[in-house]
Amino acid sequence: MSKLKVNKLSCQKGYNLLFENLSFEINSGEVLKVSGPNGSGKTSLLRIIAGLSSFESGEIAYDSLNVKSEEYKLDFLYLGHLSSLSPELSCVENLKYSSLLGTNDLKHNYTMALQHVGLEKYENDLVGTLSAGQKKRIALSLLFITQSKVWLLDEPFSALDSKAIKIFEKRIEDHCTNGGMCILTTHQDCSIKNLKEISL
Repeated sequence: MSKLKVNKLSCQKGYNLLFENLSFEINSGEVLKVSGPNGSGKTSLLRIIAGLSSFESGEIAYDSLNVKSEEYKLDFLYLGHLSSLSPELSCVENLKYSSLLGTNDLKHNYTMALQHVGLEKYENDLVGTLSAGQKKRIALSLLFITQSKVWLLDEPFSALDSKAIKIFEKRIEDHCTNGGMCILTTHQDCSIKNLKEISL
């Protein structure tokens, strides 16, 4: 069983202290929701855990791996609140590009991933022609092919309708049932089973 432990973590942006002495643990099979007002540091926390941003003090421990090591980063998937898709590429091209970051695995079933989110008919459409909700579903379809154990999801349900939200809530639950873990931020109501919560 894997464990992610955050101990007395502090983060500062310029002269603004976002949070300090933050401590929590999450184990395989668990989902943690991070709550707090805008500007409280939720996105910064996810980026720090993903190894993408620095922090002032504290420790992050995950299965004895160094947060800066390639082994650590391959176990973590960070999806920001912006879709980070190229409008000039098709849906499947964007998904291929996103899935290859940090891995050499070429054996993904991209069509299957798009089917799971109801966008198989748009496989070859340019992302720039899609709605905000469709773009979000494209970005999140990565959850159906990634091998990463720890998912860090920043506002994953924004721009999604209730049907799409249920699809991704179920995907997160299945991932954790199979030994994964997930930390997410969201302003929407969330009905994921066994959800833990901390507030910044």
